[in-house]
Amino acid sequence: MTKLVKQIRILTIFFIIVLVISGITAFPVYSELQWIVNVKLFPEDSFLERWLEKVLTGVKDTQEKYSFIFYGFDWLAFAHLVIALLFIGVYKHPVRNRWIIQWAMISCICVLPLAFIAGTVRGVPLQHILIDCSFGVLGLIPLRIMQIKINRLHKLKQQQTSGSGKIIDK
Repeated sequence: MTKLVKQIRILTIFFIIVLVISGITAFPVYSELQWIVNVKLFPEDSFLERWLEKVLTGVKDTQEKYSFIFYGFDWLAFAHLVIALLFIGVYKHPVRNRWIIQWAMISCICVLPLAFIAGTVRGVPLQHILIDCSFGVLGLIPLRIMQIKINRLHKLKQQQTSGSGKIIDK
């Protein structure tokens, strides 16, 4: 059982780290985009290069004329950080807080319709929408593994408590 708890905690820490990184990257969006475009990560005149240059132009214009719009990015970053904090509950008491995993899986699935609906309405190219969707799909992988392990831990604890009458949730 201890090995199972350790595996759940490692996956939980991984998920927290990914959420934190995803969140803090929303703060310096202008400098990040500028760096990506300047480093030339994508082939010259490729769709991605052209799209990123267009996004950078929009971000630069917004930065110069309407920097208050980036306050929304700050709240986006904050939301990621707060969601990451939620997973401390899974780390501490995985069985008791397994609902967090279920909620996170539902949230990952909800990325798909949001990306397709909002992306289409906002004129975002399909390739970029698919990249955004990949975050939701990829997020499901560690969450599903965590869910399986937590369910296994729950069953083990039920078997253990059937004789002692005590419930242990660590």
